Amino acid sequence: MRAMAYDRYGGTEVLSETRLPLPKVAPGEVLVKVRCAGVNPVDWKIMAGGLDGLMDVLFPVVPGWDVSGTVERVGIDVPEFAVGDEVMAYARKDCVHGGTFAEYVSVPVRALAAKPASLGWEEAAGLPLAGLTAYQLLTRLGTGEGDTVLIHGAAGGVGSFGVQIARALGARVIGTASPRNHDRLRELGCEPVEYGEGLVDRVRGLVPDGVTVGADFVGGVLDVTTAVLAQDGRHASIADHTVLGAGGQWMWVRPDGGDLAELGRLADSGRLKVTVAETFPLAELAAAFELNQQGHTAGKIIITL
Repeated sequence: MRAMAYDRYGGTEVLSETRLPLPKVAPGEVLVKVRCAGVNPVDWKIMAGGLDGLMDVLFPVVPGWDVSGTVERVGIDVPEFAVGDEVMAYARKDCVHGGTFAEYVSVPVRALAAKPASLGWEEAAGLPLAGLTAYQLLTRLGTGEGDTVLIHGAAGGVGSFGVQIARALGARVIGTASPRNHDRLRELGCEPVEYGEGLVDRVRGLVPDGVTVGADFVGGVLDVTTAVLAQDGRHASIADHTVLGAGGQWMWVRPDGGDLAELGRLADSGRLKVTVAETFPLAELAAAFELNQQGHTAGKIIITL
């Protein structure tokens, strides 16, 4: 099969198109024929060696954890799926090796969900990692009716999903963003506030009694969160472990087919939209990574096969 891979840590110069054998399909896995794969910052951070102390890496590595496609083959003991099913997944495994920027990828059933009928292949590939990150953080904090949620980085890939999910859970949402993104956030049901000096006062002006949920998707904002949090408020971060010392939770997204299926239901009900900013063919993965590194796209970057 065709795949993009690297055999050492580095920048985009270590990526090359190659031919690899089809992945083996272990019990409890399926082989997915890739239609689209989503680009996330973690992909190029791993390639640069940023998670070397956290996860085992087996070279050569095919990067990529987000995928949409069709089931090509099922392994032993997989009654949930059949050949031809349209699926999506956050396909992270225990070892960094066989990822989604390839013609085929093996995926554990625990990570797999049916592709929502309302989403195209590109949109479905852009949903899993970022959508699950937002969903799992908000649900872990018990977000629901009567809550006021402050989302740091509300216009980002994870934050924009967080806005929509918090609204779907019944919460009022305030989100930090630069002014150029405020109109887009209002369309998603968010009350935008500009980040930077004076942020605490701006949030307190909207919620004098404090927010009940703080969701940090950017890092470096713990002082703001604690300053605007209500007395019985809850907060968590995906980017700052120091929240643990301030009564918060530090989390990283888990592959979970059940949670992903719930995101699919939100999409099919019209309460969750996926914005695609740019698409690239497989051979141009390096260019897609470089665009993602700039951090300015308003939507997901997708590789199409």
